[in-house]
Amino acid sequence: MRRVYFDYNATTPVDRKVLDAMLPFFTEGYGNASSIHSAGQNARAAVESARASVAALIGAKPSEIVFTSGGTEADNLAVLGFVAAMRREKRHVICSPIEHHAVLNAVEALEKQGVEVTWLPVSSDGIVDPEDVGRALRPETVLITVMHANNELGTIQPIAEIGRIAFESNVYFHSDAVQSAGKIPIDVNELKVDLLAISAHKVYGPKGMGALYVREDTPLEPLFFGGTHERDRRPGTENVPGIAGFGKAAEIARAHLTSDVARIAALRDRFEEGILARVPESHVNGGRARRVANTANITFPHAAGESLVIAFDLQGVQCSGGAACSSGAILPSHVLRAIGLPRDEAKSTLRFSLGRFTTSEDVDYALEAIPAVVERLRQLSPNYRNAVPAG
Repeated sequence: MRRVYFDYNATTPVDRKVLDAMLPFFTEGYGNASSIHSAGQNARAAVESARASVAALIGAKPSEIVFTSGGTEADNLAVLGFVAAMRREKRHVICSPIEHHAVLNAVEALEKQGVEVTWLPVSSDGIVDPEDVGRALRPETVLITVMHANNELGTIQPIAEIGRIAFESNVYFHSDAVQSAGKIPIDVNELKVDLLAISAHKVYGPKGMGALYVREDTPLEPLFFGGTHERDRRPGTENVPGIAGFGKAAEIARAHLTSDVARIAALRDRFEEGILARVPESHVNGGRARRVANTANITFPHAAGESLVIAFDLQGVQCSGGAACSSGAILPSHVLRAIGLPRDEAKSTLRFSLGRFTTSEDVDYALEAIPAVVERLRQLSPNYRNAVPAG
């Protein structure tokens, strides 16, 4: 049976060129990058070369890149590490309610510590209004955190506008760019962000590797303690193979950004139109204009999302019920509820995300398989049978 992968937002396959860049550092190039002998210095050179490549992907200086174990650690370091460094009697944070849990749970942890939090409203398209950010500002505001592109909807936030408000108000600004890096152009200086998180395995690099952009002179406390690695901001022996792979993945993403986006967007649009034409009552969530090119969030009323994921997989179509790290959750997506989707529809919604290796034939296969599966599951739903007139 053919298998087609529509879950690139959960993770991407490692590009063969990325793997080739990593392999030498498991064997002959195994030195510790903190050692001063030649093996260590060779490893250090690889780390710094990768740092430059990752920095170039987002328009940063190499010295502003801190390597982490992934996007979650990068977001936690940004939110918790920064707020800890702001030693004030009163601290206030502004956050959107549709953040990835790496940010959401970190901010909620701050709330439990007594930090005041303003949760911004979002539109039905999943957009934060910059004017709401401005209205939420207080004298004690230390941080604004709004993601660049939403992992479930693909919605792109007006980060440049929010960044300008933050800059003019002398408030620091963090953005989770895990789902936007490699999909849309990013220039941290144009966006006026002070902290920005990215992850290797979303851009055809290895899992377990991420990076945090930290603008020069931005206060930051480490989350844990050890050596003086990463300029005292993230201790621990560097994962040289992973870092080398991340550097190569960033280099490839930067080179293919325009061509990848145009091709993937065309496939995504054809997929969506095909689903809407073939599956009655289905609809796309989030703004269809302002989003990353690869993401489609689609509701299939009268069919349970978890059952759909399993049934699609049995037909060779692999997709997600939302964020991969929350796929086992029973509750409906907090993102879909925040944009006003009714609870039952939120639980009947799936995320399809395409990528570099998605083909036109993959889309054709999915469009052939999906409608019959949806109809079969709908027939098992009493609500659907009662809603459809007999005959």
